[in-house]
Amino acid sequence: MGKLGVSVYPERSTYEQDAAYLALAAKYGFKRVFTSLLEIRGNKDEVVASFKRVVDHANQLGMQVMVDINPALFKQLGVAYDDLAFFHDLGAWGVRLDLGFTGAEEAQMTRNPYGIKIEVNMSQGTHYIDNIMSFSPNRDNLLGSHNFYPHRYSGLGQDFFEFATAMYTRYDLNTAAFVNAHAATFGPWPTQDGLCTLEAHRDLPLATQIKHYVLMDSINDVIIGNAYASEAELKAAHDAFYADYPALRVIPAADSTALERELMFANAHSYRGDRSEYLLRSSQTRVKYADRAFPAHHTVAIQRGDVLIDNDGYGQYKGETQIALREMVNDGRVNVVGHVHPEELFLLPYLKPWSGFTMTEA
Repeated sequence: MGKLGVSVYPERSTYEQDAAYLALAAKYGFKRVFTSLLEIRGNKDEVVASFKRVVDHANQLGMQVMVDINPALFKQLGVAYDDLAFFHDLGAWGVRLDLGFTGAEEAQMTRNPYGIKIEVNMSQGTHYIDNIMSFSPNRDNLLGSHNFYPHRYSGLGQDFFEFATAMYTRYDLNTAAFVNAHAATFGPWPTQDGLCTLEAHRDLPLATQIKHYVLMDSINDVIIGNAYASEAELKAAHDAFYADYPALRVIPAADSTALERELMFANAHSYRGDRSEYLLRSSQTRVKYADRAFPAHHTVAIQRGDVLIDNDGYGQYKGETQIALREMVNDGRVNVVGHVHPEELFLLPYLKPWSGFTMTEA
C-alpha cells in the first residue's frame, strides 16, 4: 500500500504552524512529508536549524521527510554526493534531486550507509532512469516522483504522464505524484496557482484527484503539494486513498425514489466482466431486489454518465443498476435516477470490469 503525504515550507511559515499541520496530517494517516531546500538565503546555520526542528517534529510523529534539493546547494552546504552525513544529521528520510547528475552519482548515492532514500525526477520524459539503472543502484533506496507545477496550464498532460511514469514502473520503483489542496495558499515560491502534477487536476476537488491516482494504479504515494490543506481536505484525502472501493459522486435525480436511492447509495457495486460499450452494469441489485417493484418514471433520453435502473417493463432485468457510457435512446423501460458528477465523469474509463465501486450522494 502506498502512502499519503503533505508538504511544508519552513522558510515561508512558522515552526508552530508547520508543527500543528503535521500533527493534524498524522492524525489522518499521512506518512510522507515533502519539503524543499532549493536555496539558502541568510545565515546558513540558522536556516538549517529551523529546518531540522521541523524535521525532528515530523520524525516524532512517525513521518518520513523527503528534502528536495538541487546540485548547486550541495556546493553551498559543503556536501559531497558520496557523503550524505549532512542529511542523516538533519533527520531526513530521503533526498529528492530537483536536478540530477549523470546517473553514476545517483546510483552511488543509493548505496549510502544511512539508508537514505534517493528520489529522482520522473517528469523529464528522458531515459535518465535507464542511465541510473545501468550503474546498478540499490533499488530499495531509489524512488521516483513527478514534479508539481505552480503555473496554470504548465502541468503534465495525461498521455505524457503515462509515458513518463511507465519508465519507472517497469523497474518496479516506488513512484509519487502531487495533488492540489484548494484551502492551501502557498508553496516554495511566491506565485502558485495550486501545486499539482497533472494539469487536469488543478481545479478538481482533492478527493477526486486522489481517486484518479488510485484508479490509475501506477503511483504509490500521493502528496499534497501546497500548504496548508484544511482538516476537511485531509479527511477527504484519507477516505479516498484508503477506501475499500473507489466511490463515484452521483447527483440523484430530483424525482428518484427512496428505493432507487437505496440501490445507488446503500450497495456495493460490481462492474460485470462481460462489458458493453454502452453500459457499465451492476447486476446484483436485480437479484437482491427481485421482489420489489420499480414503476416506470423519468424515462428520458439517456446521456453519458446517467445512472440507470431498469424498471418493471424490463422483465427479468428490473432492478439492475447501470451507468451509461454513451448516449442511448430510452424506450421507456429505463428509469434515469441520477448522474455521475461532471467532475468525476472522466473517471469512468478507469473502472475495470470485475472491479468493485460505490456511489456517494453529491
